[in-house]
Formats: sequence, C-alpha cells, structure tokens
Amino acid sequence: MKRLLLAATTAATLATPLAAFASPPPQHLVDSATLSVESMMDSSEGHTAAQFLRHAKAVVVCPNIFRAGFMFGGEGGGCVMVARGINGGWSDPAFYTMGSGSFGLQIGIQNAQVMMLVMTNGGLNALLNSQFKFGADAGLTVATLGAGVNGSMSTALDADIVSFSKSEGLYGGISLSGAILSDDAGTDQRYYGAPLDARQIVVDMRGANPGANPLREMLARYGG
Repeated sequence: MKRLLLAATTAATLATPLAAFASPPPQHLVDSATLSVESMMDSSEGHTAAQFLRHAKAVVVCPNIFRAGFMFGGEGGGCVMVARGINGGWSDPAFYTMGSGSFGLQIGIQNAQVMMLVMTNGGLNALLNSQFKFGADAGLTVATLGAGVNGSMSTALDADIVSFSKSEGLYGGISLSGAILSDDAGTDQRYYGAPLDARQIVVDMRGANPGANPLREMLARYGG
C-alpha cells in the first residue's frame, strides 16, 4: 500500500508542471519561441533545418515541451505557428498547445525544444484543424530528425512535416507519434484583442502584434 501511495504521489508531483508549461503568457511564449529558433539554428542540426525552412509553408515552434514519467508519463507545452505569405514574409503567430499521454515502466524528466517545418499545403491544412494527432492521419508523412532521434534524410525530403528537436534530460529523442496539437483560441484572442482563429491569423494574416516582430525577423533571417 505504501509503495502504491509513493508511486501515485511521485507521478502527481512530476505531472504537476505540465499544466504550468501548457499555457504561459502569450508574449513570453512568443519570445521563448524566438530564442528557440535561434538556438536550434545555431546547433549542429541548424544547417539542415535551414535548408528545409527555406521551402517551408509554415513553422510550428514549441520552445519548452516538458516530459515526465513514473509509471505514467506525459508531455505538454505551448506552441506557436507562423506561415509564409505570398510575398515570402512570415505571419504573426497563432497559438497552440501540445500534449500526449503514455503508460509504461519509465522514469525521467526532460525539457525539449521542438520545431516542426510544414512543407506542404496538406500538412498545413491538417495542423489548422482545431485538433491534430500525429500518427493518426495515414495520408500525411512526418519525418523526425534531430539529437537522439534516428531520421532518414531521404524520407524527410518527401515528408509533409519535418520535425527537429533539441533536448536535455533522461529520455532519448522526442517522437511526435501520438502527440496532439490543439489550437488555443483563448490565447489568440488575448494576444490580438479580437476573436481570430488560426487560419485567419496565419493564412489570411489578419492578426498583428508588434511583439511578434522579432520571431518573424528571426525566421526571415534563417529561412528567407
């Protein structure tokens, strides 16, 4: 009985930060995403990421995905999506949350930065749905490259979405399989002061907040 209580208490303790990472203040999340883009582009994977970024339709940046597990595990964090306009510039960000759950004999804590480069219109339209589960859509190909993850460049060249990750902790790489990306309409409205959805923000480019300019400039610096 004591062992069960200890396991439950430890799981609860490790799971508690997930909620905190899921919804930081909007500008803090945008600023963190800007720093993550710079950090990942300056890493050993940066040259490869920049090659994909130059041709990407959109980018999703999750600057702080927290993962913890003790028997029960889970992932969670806030993300931003920006898309490339017809003039080649980048939109202001739409806000998303990423989460997943798992069960298994695992223990560890990890913070990770994840950047998803959306290479096709099909991939962009899938992510613009209110909720998207990676691995559930057989019509889309997601290639995962980065530190601790075995990825095939030949597969990535034909992928709808190419994911890069940079992580520290006890787990290995970050796999997106089973992760759920959900739009955060409440944060969108707080950031722009208007009830805009993700498509209106990143495709129609109706959202505008000067706080997002450094992120847009950072993407233009590395991805044209």
